[in-house]
Amino acid sequence: MPEEPTPALELAPAGIYLRLMFLRRVKPHWPAVAILALAALLRLWALDVKPAHFDEGVNGWFADQMTRTGYYRYDPTNYHGPLHMVAVFVSQTLLGRNLWSLRLPAVLASLLAVWALLKCGRFFGQRTARLAALAMAVSPAYVFYGRYSIHESWMAFFLILVLLGILGLWKNGDRQSLWTLALGATGTVLTKETYVIHAACFALAVPVLFLWQKVLPSKPPNPPSPQRWTRRDAGFAVAASVFVIAAFYSGFFLDFGALRGLYETFAAWFQTGVHAAGHEKTAYQFGPVNVYWVAIMARYEWASLAGLIACFYFVTPTDARLRYLAIYGGGALFAFSLIPYKTPWCGVSIFWPFYLLAASASAALPAAIRRGLWVVLIASGLIISVRLNFFRFADDSEPYVYVQTYPEIDVAIGPPLRKAAADPAFYHAKGAVILESYYPLPWILGDFTRIGYHAKNAVPENITSSFVITSGDAADAVQANLSGNYYRKKFRLRSGVDDCVVFFRADDFAEMLGGRPDVIGSAPGGQP
Repeated sequence: MPEEPTPALELAPAGIYLRLMFLRRVKPHWPAVAILALAALLRLWALDVKPAHFDEGVNGWFADQMTRTGYYRYDPTNYHGPLHMVAVFVSQTLLGRNLWSLRLPAVLASLLAVWALLKCGRFFGQRTARLAALAMAVSPAYVFYGRYSIHESWMAFFLILVLLGILGLWKNGDRQSLWTLALGATGTVLTKETYVIHAACFALAVPVLFLWQKVLPSKPPNPPSPQRWTRRDAGFAVAASVFVIAAFYSGFFLDFGALRGLYETFAAWFQTGVHAAGHEKTAYQFGPVNVYWVAIMARYEWASLAGLIACFYFVTPTDARLRYLAIYGGGALFAFSLIPYKTPWCGVSIFWPFYLLAASASAALPAAIRRGLWVVLIASGLIISVRLNFFRFADDSEPYVYVQTYPEIDVAIGPPLRKAAADPAFYHAKGAVILESYYPLPWILGDFTRIGYHAKNAVPENITSSFVITSGDAADAVQANLSGNYYRKKFRLRSGVDDCVVFFRADDFAEMLGGRPDVIGSAPGGQP
């Protein structure tokens, strides 16, 4: 005779008890939660306060092309991997074309990097990991560029995963660490071609550590554990990595020819790195040594600078794993110092090891001195970060503010965007951009369907566009070819670009701008 079902009311207390027991065992790590919450607040608060940067406009434009063509066509001369563009495409598809959706993937990657540093507590202790993660959470670099839609935050996250995989194999030799290493390495390849520098530094740190152990053995030595994964496990991990890389670079198997770009890109990348393309930092060159990154640390990243100084401590007999990290971090810093091409956001992939080194080395200090030191390091990072991200985000005197679009761009884009928001039919109005360097305008104006882009030495005749954006030195030539009455406004686009001028056709903007038009069009007729 079958048993009668137990009444639901009798099961309820048991179910509640089991859930309470589960919650009792899985207690949240409140310090880690607080660190992540602070990191999220700094990265998400007023995320759209600054206009889109030049590179953000380029990345957003790539995502727009994915919407039009259905896949990402990898260009090896772009020397950036497809992952970030795919992430932006997904974000814009789900949330619409706006600054929040453009920047949200980078914010997520930046938060993942903080989370990954917290996971280093398995190897270096919770206090070390939390101090390092807190330093990254408030770091001017990681906050400033974590709020930019660029690749660097992804690179930092995946590099920390590589470290976690290496340390896991070192300590446990388990399959999970093997897959963590594979995931981190795959992510770096999908992100940016600078992965070869970091791969070389991770690899070269092994023989350097081995040789140094012969001179001054580590304490504790931490010999590698027996490996518990098999050749089959390694084969699956490599196969999965190759599959994912091939999928992303081929536009998810729609353009297999693009896979050649995986090696073709290094020719263009090498030329850019050597010739610097205007991004050399000669003011920081002292003979064969360039101290740009150290100077950046001294200005913004005090916790990272403390970690760089702490590298001398790890020359002495110390934990072998921290020695390995110091060799890798110092090697990456040295390698990037040798490359003439220097943009400040590259520091995001350089600075993070030094947070762990500073936190670990400070444990040797008396408790009162250690606490005082970290109060200064964290407070300085937080104060500089708040000032930079919410007040001086377009101040060219700040080295982190690099080719940043000025808020004055609203003079040019504000009226068309507001008019189109009120009357969507205006998205089909004609517009013209006559500039040599016009990003981020193609992304900002991406919802407009009839924007023409022209070089400033190729001014069209008989212009009838609703709005025309041009450089100051081409403004008179443009004005001479306007058909109709226009308002003329000056604005600045960004540093390195001459003052610009925008013309608004009076027929379209009189109600918004008011007053008498500045220009009475002299060109006869007009072109459609």
